[in-house]
Amino acid sequence: MKPKLTIERLKSAAKDFCERESTHSNKDLYGITDGKAVGTHIEHRFQVYLESRYEYNKGSAARGIDLPGDETDIKATSIRQPQSSCPFQDAAQKIFGLGYHLLLFVYEKTDDPARRTAVLDFLSCSFIEKSRTADYTTTFRIRQMLKDGANKEDIIAYLSDRQIPADEITLDSIATRLLSQAPEQGYLTLSNALQWRLQYARVVHLTDKVHGIDKLIDKVNR
Repeated sequence: MKPKLTIERLKSAAKDFCERESTHSNKDLYGITDGKAVGTHIEHRFQVYLESRYEYNKGSAARGIDLPGDETDIKATSIRQPQSSCPFQDAAQKIFGLGYHLLLFVYEKTDDPARRTAVLDFLSCSFIEKSRTADYTTTFRIRQMLKDGANKEDIIAYLSDRQIPADEITLDSIATRLLSQAPEQGYLTLSNALQWRLQYARVVHLTDKVHGIDKLIDKVNR
């Protein structure tokens, strides 16, 4: 019987997967420049890798893996522009986090014309706990404001200036929540859109140890 997939086993599997795939010559990806297609390929291969080793329930396409207690979304992106999109649920995600963990694969793709194959070198792989998936600048400033004694009106004014995508009632509700619960410092950049545009450069280039961010593979900063 296969062991059940846990967070720690997921991290170990992701690291092993990156090390194996970084030496694998792939004919299917030769000449492919569509980042979404490459990302989908990586996610599929990782799912197959996990299925061969662990027992777990596969999540929907929007959420990569349904783990016990929490969900983890797989994201795969090129080192050239480490970003992706995710569904917009509500404006509070920018301040309190997405509500699920992220397993982030960052690759560099190299084509070999002589062999007509491609190699994906995984330069970075990080497990980002949901508490760290909020917007860096917004949470940094709000935490400062709360330390400085900001009131509800101050917070609402700031959120409005930041063009947080919410109406007055929602902003009031967020401000009330913030006065009783300071947000964790986020490490993503969340750009407002019909979908959140997530940017990961801060995580990729992170050298400090941060609770809630586990750098499983880091060839970028070594």
